[in-house]
Amino acid sequence: MSEDAKCRLDKWLWTARFFKTRSLATDAVDTGKVHVDGDRVKPAKEVRVGQYIHIRRKELEMEVVVRGLSTQRRGAPEAALLYEETPESISKRENLAVTREYEHGQRERGMGRPTKRQRRDIKKFTGIDW
Repeated sequence: MSEDAKCRLDKWLWTARFFKTRSLATDAVDTGKVHVDGDRVKPAKEVRVGQYIHIRRKELEMEVVVRGLSTQRRGAPEAALLYEETPESISKRENLAVTREYEHGQRERGMGRPTKRQRRDIKKFTGIDW
């Protein structure tokens, strides 16, 4: 990790482990899911230390500040040193996780599909073999 090195945006996203492959990172930048300092950019855009990068993947939205540059993909602990997530982004993600938990209805046992025991009772009562 060096401070003065040049690094393409798609390569940095791949080395920071936001995307599994570099081509996925390139596609995300091309489709507008990654913005640098609030602007839509191209995959070859040079990343500099201190820039804000907004990344959107499925339900995940993150705003990170570039803290280091690297062109080699390394382990997750080293990749985490390349960026720092903003406090607003962290709180937004936590709130989203809580609301996502409550969106899924908690059902009581026995509600919905019948249990194995209930299926046996139904078979005995109706005489129908499923």
